[in-house]
Amino acid sequence: GQENNRLALLVENVLKSAIWDSGDFELKLKKVRFNLLVDDVIRSIEIQVKTRGGVITSSFDEGDDLILADKVLITNLVFNLLDNAIKYSKEVPEIHVSTEIKATTISLTIEDKGIGISKVDQKKIFEKFYRVPTGNIHNVKGFGLGLNYVKEIVEKHGGSITFSSKLGIGSKFTVTIPLLKK
Repeated sequence: GQENNRLALLVENVLKSAIWDSGDFELKLKKVRFNLLVDDVIRSIEIQVKTRGGVITSSFDEGDDLILADKVLITNLVFNLLDNAIKYSKEVPEIHVSTEIKATTISLTIEDKGIGISKVDQKKIFEKFYRVPTGNIHNVKGFGLGLNYVKEIVEKHGGSITFSSKLGIGSKFTVTIPLLKK
């Protein structure tokens, strides 16, 4: 079922990172409905939020959301960002996911009311194997692959990633990807 698929994705994640380092991989590009893909990832991860009494809300921009993408990689990217938002939440996660369609791009924004990232750490979060210190939250395994991997995937798709964060208040990540050219 759903759980196994998720595990398969995570295992794939680890394998990918090994291939990643050798820089030896090709994107398997297909037409992907971005909103649908994001919604699928939310559904697969929602149980983690609910078991902690939290909420994950979403609002998708209506319109043409077709991108040319490697579905596994983009799924992993969205999964990584949501997983981080949950991990770095306080006791009760509150996460909002939204998409915005512009003339040539679609953006995904993931906002959490988590522990936030300090100014010092913000400069380093896209470095390889960098882990955001979690203070006294012990259940976090850290995300060595996380954001470095996410940034690479976004850039390979011709997109960009930005974020803003305030310590103790939360973080907001936005990934922007080109829409399929007409």
